[in-house]
Amino acid sequence: MTSDISPSAAVGSDELSWPADAIEVGRILDAWGIKGWFKVQAYSADAQALFSARRWFVLPAEDKPATAVAVKAGRLPPVLKVLAIRDHGEGIVASVEGVTDRSGAEALRGVRIFASRSSFPRPDPGEYYWVDLIGLNVVNRQGEELGVVSGLLDTGPHSVLRITPPGMTAPVKPDQERLVPFVAAFVDDVDLEQRCITVDWGLDY
Repeated sequence: MTSDISPSAAVGSDELSWPADAIEVGRILDAWGIKGWFKVQAYSADAQALFSARRWFVLPAEDKPATAVAVKAGRLPPVLKVLAIRDHGEGIVASVEGVTDRSGAEALRGVRIFASRSSFPRPDPGEYYWVDLIGLNVVNRQGEELGVVSGLLDTGPHSVLRITPPGMTAPVKPDQERLVPFVAAFVDDVDLEQRCITVDWGLDY
């Protein structure tokens, strides 16, 4: 089955350079409907990074050789212009320029979506993007080092910091990492410039 993905869907050559601050924000799951729309999986509970970017930089799925071939053949442009994106039920659906039918959308299955960090909307005071928290050092009120944020968990009501203890390298076993709720009751301060989070949390918790 041929796919209706036109190389002209890529933006102009002056806009094709991969941004130095590119962040992987999601993945295309599957086709949705018959007019080229597709389902998107956001990598954060807050999908504003996907919604705010008017162009998505894309790479083929690591486990989808056929998609990689499509990229090299020029059938998948390195940048997709977002025409529309909206919430649909518990997920997200979108359409991009140059993809006009279901087979074209199916050809995008598994494609990884990146956006420039500079395109993210400015968060409200006291709010942070997950990507900005990963890699930050975590210390408690006593100045004791708890480790480095390796990821976050979305529990619904709030997020939880996943912290890799000092001397260990992520990924670690579940019983080795520290889990600290990212809520005001436990988080005293987030200093992005100093790349440090101060928490009210003991070493023996």
